[in-house]
Order: sequence, then C-alpha cells, then structure tokens
Amino acid sequence: MHDDEAGRVRALAEILREYDLDAVRVRVGDAEYELVQREPAPAGAVMIAPAAPGVAAAAPIAGEPAANGAVLAPANVKHVTAPVVGVYYSAPSPGADPFVTVGARVVPGQVLCILEAMKLMNEITSEYAGVINRVFPENGQLVSLGDDLFWIEP
Repeated sequence: MHDDEAGRVRALAEILREYDLDAVRVRVGDAEYELVQREPAPAGAVMIAPAAPGVAAAAPIAGEPAANGAVLAPANVKHVTAPVVGVYYSAPSPGADPFVTVGARVVPGQVLCILEAMKLMNEITSEYAGVINRVFPENGQLVSLGDDLFWIEP
C-alpha cells in the first residue's frame, strides 16, 4: 500500500469512528475502498484458513462444513444473500418472534429479516416459495454484501 493509499484508509477509519458508522465505501478514481467495523473476536476464537494450494481435501457432504469452514449447499437450494452491508435482525423488534425460523414455509414477498445499514432499516423479502433450510447470521450480527442469509428449498 502506498503512503497516499494508507492515508486515505486512515482518514476513512477516522470517519468511521467519528460518525459511529458500521461501514463506509468510497471510490477514488479507479480505486474503491470499503471499511467495515466489526466486533473484536472473542478470546479463544479460532480462525479457519483455507487449505494450502495443491492440498487435497475430502469432498464435503451437502449442508455440512468443509475443511475450510465453507458449507456446500444442496443442488436445489435457493440462496438469499445480503444486498447491503448491515446488522442482521431476525425480528421486527427486540423480544418479538422472529420473522422466520428453520422449517418455516415462505412465499415470495414475505419478510425474512431486517438489515440495518447506516441507521436505515431494510426489510429483506423472499423471492422464492419454499421452506427455510438454513439461517446463517445470528441476531445482531454484522453481515457483508453477498453473505448468505438464508437457504430456501423449493
């Protein structure tokens, strides 16, 4: 990283702290910078690194974690992914029942969760009919753009 890039990143980090933002994305010419503020990992947390190139790994079973921590989706599953960086909320308010749980049947247009991005509450709705196979984030967890939120089986 060049000195001017490092300075930009430091300035963006300062803006993140000063305005208590969860994330900031800036484009300067051809360069794009995205900073996401995350909670520190708890003591004793284990980070899983991908396997070294050329090292063979056993094929994971659908729905089970692979050696690198990734989970292989069943072939027919539909992915609902995060359209923004934000904080995941499973219910409309604290103490309320979640919008959906594993095993729940959903229809297109049904609210699945809320993602809070820059103090805006974004309702995430289903594009698919089916049954919730998996819910990935925990309530209150920061998710990144493109992260899997739900798997829906038709």
